[in-house]
Amino acid sequence: MTRGKILAIITGAISILLAVFYLVLVQVLDFRGEMKPAPVVEMLPVSNSNIVQLVVKK
Repeated sequence: MTRGKILAIITGAISILLAVFYLVLVQVLDFRGEMKPAPVVEMLPVSNSNIVQLVVKK
């Protein structure tokens, strides 16, 4: 075998391994269930007056 052929085989094997890893990763992430946003009630409100106070204090 020539050096080019060996390099092509190694490159192809790496490509296939990356593809399989990607598919497994997608399946694991999909298995976790539906992605839901955080509840709006638990988010802290930010008012413009608080931002202005932070800027002025600097």
